Amino acid sequence: MRPAENTAAAVADGPERGHRGQVARRVHVVRPGGEGRAGDGVQHPVGRPRAVQHHVAARAERREIGAFIALVGLYDAHFISSSETSPPLALGTGGRLETWPTVVFGLTLLLMIVLYVRRVPGGILISIVAGTVVAVIIEANATIAEGGWGVVTPNMPDDLFAVPDFSLFGQVDVFGGFAEAGVITALVVLFTLVLSGFFDAMGTILGVSDEAGLVTERGDVPRLGRILSVDGVSAAFGGLTSSSANTVFVESAAGVGEGARTGLANIATGALFAVTLFLTPLAAVVPAQAAAPALVVVGALMMMQVAKIDWDDLELVIPAFLTIVLMPFTFSITIGIGGGMVAYALIKIAKGKVREVSVWLWPVVALFLLFFAIHPIETWLGVR
Repeated sequence: MRPAENTAAAVADGPERGHRGQVARRVHVVRPGGEGRAGDGVQHPVGRPRAVQHHVAARAERREIGAFIALVGLYDAHFISSSETSPPLALGTGGRLETWPTVVFGLTLLLMIVLYVRRVPGGILISIVAGTVVAVIIEANATIAEGGWGVVTPNMPDDLFAVPDFSLFGQVDVFGGFAEAGVITALVVLFTLVLSGFFDAMGTILGVSDEAGLVTERGDVPRLGRILSVDGVSAAFGGLTSSSANTVFVESAAGVGEGARTGLANIATGALFAVTLFLTPLAAVVPAQAAAPALVVVGALMMMQVAKIDWDDLELVIPAFLTIVLMPFTFSITIGIGGGMVAYALIKIAKGKVREVSVWLWPVVALFLLFFAIHPIETWLGVR
């Protein structure tokens, strides 16, 4: 999105159909020096987001989350792995693809790409099912090292149905952490969890909404407050059930890739998860190597949004670049957003354009600075 300070005038030439059905405007941008770009074929959004979305980090993040999603898929499938030596990430095992699980991932990914580009309905789901079948056959006939598939080993279960265990429901102790760890330590942990949880959710919501074409021309997500409220209540309810947080996940982008756009998709997904409670043995057959290719494909689709960034504007390029690389490099949406926001604020200060920054940005930047300095703060407070 082109910053307002570089635009003397923007004249809309009429509506034009954009990516995934979004309506954009072809605009003639005139710079202060009189230089314009008319009819260049590039769709330049008009207006600026408000509140948190106002700043560049959020705008860049919603487009570059694709790299993070793809890395999650590649890493979960063990197509790339971490290493204690150089390089920190390597192909397969020790730089080589030498296991059957990586073969399953590669074949599933290739099939998914073919079906998707040919616009086969349900291509992603078909590929996951096909990859699972191949994985089950390989597991039954080949020798796979223990843990070679990751968390899920594709073995056919003895029973297809199982009664869910709710014995941990309601087993919570709200103030036990404060008594056990101390008030200061508990508050530091709480601050870290809340900040990372909020911006992980915010980043995922913005990224998935933008890919789905649900954002307005100003870059706003309609009814964002309601979305965040539902996410917060769901996360708290997840704690009540003694399960992991029921928050928004980047894997939701796979549904968008299949065409999900309305609340009906959410209802259908929730209903299917409810049914899955009784089909846990069958659901546990699907290995990461069969499901992760969906994240790679959807990540590639979301990276198409990078074209909307004005790469000629240094005030935008540096924060956007930091957002792009920090998300996958640190495996954290929160750190990516924080790095981009801090860099954006610093650049504005350095160029004497403080008044152009939303007043809401400064307290958020202060929180991120605290977040990045949490280790020395904990040491200073003596809570580590």
